[in-house]
Amino acid sequence: MIKIIVVFGTRPEAIKLLPVVKELGKFPEQVRLVVCTTGQHRELLDQMLQTFSVTPDFDLGIMTKNQTLFDIVTKSLTEIKPILDSTHPDLLLVQGDTTTAFACALAAFYEKIPVGHVEAGLRTFDMYYPFPEEMNRKLISGIASLHFAPTENNKKNLLREGVNENSIFVTGNTVIDALFTVLKEKPKESGVGSRESGVKGNNQLKILVTAHRRENFGEPIKNICLALKEIVKRNKNVEIIYPVHPNPNVEGPVYNILSGQERLNLIQPLDYVPFVNLMNDSYLILTDSGGIQEEAPALGKPVLVLRNETERPEAVEAGTVKIIGTRKDKIISAVELLLNNVAEYDRMARAINPYGDGRASSYIVKTIFSFFQAKIDRNFKRTIR
Repeated sequence: MIKIIVVFGTRPEAIKLLPVVKELGKFPEQVRLVVCTTGQHRELLDQMLQTFSVTPDFDLGIMTKNQTLFDIVTKSLTEIKPILDSTHPDLLLVQGDTTTAFACALAAFYEKIPVGHVEAGLRTFDMYYPFPEEMNRKLISGIASLHFAPTENNKKNLLREGVNENSIFVTGNTVIDALFTVLKEKPKESGVGSRESGVKGNNQLKILVTAHRRENFGEPIKNICLALKEIVKRNKNVEIIYPVHPNPNVEGPVYNILSGQERLNLIQPLDYVPFVNLMNDSYLILTDSGGIQEEAPALGKPVLVLRNETERPEAVEAGTVKIIGTRKDKIISAVELLLNNVAEYDRMARAINPYGDGRASSYIVKTIFSFFQAKIDRNFKRTIR
C-alpha cells in the first residue's frame, strides 16, 4: 500500500487538489490517504471541504493576523514535521505556488520523502512577480520528484530549467476537473459562450470581479476600484458583482471606494458551487486570480486580467484572456471594448480552452501508481541479484 499525504491551505489549492483527493479515494486497497490542511483561508477552505465531502486528518492551523512570510514558513515547517514523523508517507502532494506549499515540500525534502507537484511549470520569469509565488514554484520544482504540468508550455519551462523529462507529465489542469464536477450537477445554460448568457432579464450585463493578490495591495487595488466606479457610471446597462476577499488589504479600500454605488454589488466570498454558477451567468470577468483564467474559458467567458504579467500564457495565446494591468484608464477601455464590440467579444468567448479535458486527476493518479510500481520493480531487481 502507498501512503500519500496531500497538503493544502487556501481555497484555490483546495479546488485543484480535492479532485485528486477524490480520485485517490477510489483506491482504498492501494492507497493510504492522509489529508492535511494548513489553515490560511479558514472559512473559504471549510466551504470547499464540504463541497467535496472531504474531512482532513490534520490541520496545521498556522493562520494568525498580519503574519509575515517568515512566520508562514517557520510555522509550516514546525507543525508538519511531527505529522510526517507519525505517518511516514511515501509521497507528499502539493499544488501551485503558495508559501505553505513550498514550506511543506521543503519539510518533505528534509525527511527524504518524494514530492509530487500539481500544476508544475508555471512561470513569469520575473522572480519578484508575482511575489513570492514565482520563487515558491521554482523552489518546489527543485525539490519535486513528480512534476504534473498542465500544458506542454509548462513542460518546456521545466525542461529549460534542467528538470528530468522523465519526471514531467502533462496532465491538463485539475481546476477543469472541479469545474466539470460542479457543472454535472447544474448543466451549463444554452447561452454559454454567447453574449446572451450574461444578460439579465432587465438587459443588464453582469460583470464579475475578483481582485485580492498581494501585488495588487495598495495603489493597484484603489485604481481597480476607481475604474469599476467609473464603468458603472458610464454604462447604465452594466451591473458589477464583486465577492470581496476578507483580507483587510482588500476589504479596506474596496468598501471605502465602492460602498453604496448603484449597480455595484459588494458581496461576501461565495462557496465554490455558487461561484461557478456566477461565472457561468456573467457576461465577462475581471480578475487577478490564476484559477479563473483557467476556469472561465471552459465556460466561454472573456477574461480581463488585472495584472501586468501572467504565468498562464496559453490562455492569452488562445485568445480567451487579455492582460490589462491595473491602470484605471486601461481597465475602462478594455471593458468598454467588450461591451460595445460584438466581434471582439465573440472572438474571446468562442476561443478554445487550452487547459485540458477534465481528466487531469485520473492522469495524475495513474502516474503516481506507475511511479511506485517502477520503484517496486527496481527494488525487487536489486534483491534478486
